[in-house]
Amino acid sequence: MQPFPRGQSVAIVGAGIAGLAAAFFLRARGITVTVLEGSPRAGGKLVLAQVAGLTVDAGAEALLARRAEGIDLIGAVGLSGQLVAPGTTTASIWTRGALRPLPRRQVMGVPADLDELASTGILSAAGLARAADDLQLPATARSGDVSVASQVGARFGQELVDRLVDPLLGGVYAGRSQDLSFEATLPGLAAVSGQHRSLAAAAAALLPAQPGTQPGRLPVTPPGQRPAPVFTTLAGGLGSLPPALAAASGAAVRTGTMVRELARTPRGWRLTTGSARAPQQLEADAVILALPARPAARLLAGLPAAAGAAAALAEIDYASMAVVTLAYPAGAFPQVPHGSGYLVPAVDGRAVKAVTFSTVKWPHLQAADGGAVHLIRCSVGRAGEEAILQRADSELVRLAAGDLAAAIGLRGQPVDALVTRWGGGLPQYNVGHLDRVARIRAGVAAQPGLAVCGAAYDGIGIPACIATARLAADQILAYLETGAARPKASQAR
Repeated sequence: MQPFPRGQSVAIVGAGIAGLAAAFFLRARGITVTVLEGSPRAGGKLVLAQVAGLTVDAGAEALLARRAEGIDLIGAVGLSGQLVAPGTTTASIWTRGALRPLPRRQVMGVPADLDELASTGILSAAGLARAADDLQLPATARSGDVSVASQVGARFGQELVDRLVDPLLGGVYAGRSQDLSFEATLPGLAAVSGQHRSLAAAAAALLPAQPGTQPGRLPVTPPGQRPAPVFTTLAGGLGSLPPALAAASGAAVRTGTMVRELARTPRGWRLTTGSARAPQQLEADAVILALPARPAARLLAGLPAAAGAAAALAEIDYASMAVVTLAYPAGAFPQVPHGSGYLVPAVDGRAVKAVTFSTVKWPHLQAADGGAVHLIRCSVGRAGEEAILQRADSELVRLAAGDLAAAIGLRGQPVDALVTRWGGGLPQYNVGHLDRVARIRAGVAAQPGLAVCGAAYDGIGIPACIATARLAADQILAYLETGAARPKASQAR
């Protein structure tokens, strides 16, 4: 593969995982890549912290192992030897006064096996009876996008939505099922639902077959073998990936550099940084916006031809949340939890929406200090619950400790704690999200040498963000390869 002509340059705005991955995909092509990050550090929601002497992730703590993008990128930067599997993935729902096992045969809370659902005790007798109607009801027509709550509720009833679907969606998006898009958040289920009268049957079609049945759409683990892990992480924490990625990319990463304006020029693009009194400018042949939706919208608002994309980006809402990491001595537990954690339905009125028993889920953490302490990670905050996040760190620690005492009988106080706030951290894929993304990409495509990537588009997980980065990098490489990187003045907007 021939390198591109020397002197071509790409500016990437945003140094989260998507922006750094895009820089990596542009490496070694004779292109000068500059990554501009407004905050004091690179890495976005991948960040390491110290709690009770242990290094932990204070942002994202796992990635899907069954999507290749994350694993492949980790291997490409030389960190494959750091990959570790969870000790357990068994999880629970804390509802109706008890910890109840999360059904294994479900797709984001949509049950594939109603008998298994009944055995968990998550639903009341009345809720189970209503859920069983899914097997008898005629197919639910769907014209265009609808909310998860309306589609799933029409099949199984509101109690299942409240106690099973909502906590699972809340754990991923910090969102609410009455707002979130069925098409965008459950794309696999939405795709096959039209082939089945029952939504439970559609969910079953996406899952591995049970013994004695025909295989489903996913591979079945051979007898005697442990199933491949759904999630993985790095022994040094996922927060160790961004610096490795930045170094491997060869890009110049400039933190504390907020881009205030983006403008077309006869030769490409001009990015304005710095204060209004002392502005600085960077010229580039192409630009990738690896930003959350709202700041991306503000930059595109100055481009008349991208007004539609800017408006669609501005429609994407974000939810705020906080991660409360607590360290307890081993003696604080009546018994050490066996599962990886639990979720909490919003209808139960608790401050904490999800709990991870970190030193149980990730045995390498427990081995690091010989099991002297146990780490527990609590997530606080859902869409519409911003008020709780206004409380002081000490109050959030107290609320989290109180919920843990009620759920698992934890005694005493934590020996260390850390509160990490993610204001506006999670994009909400609300009804109409796929249409919004289509409008954004159409508007951006009309701007030669411009691309977007990040969590606002096709998925909020690390592999999904990396996939958008690959797409953006490929679009920019194709643009530069055509030799159109330096348009005539008449082409400039």
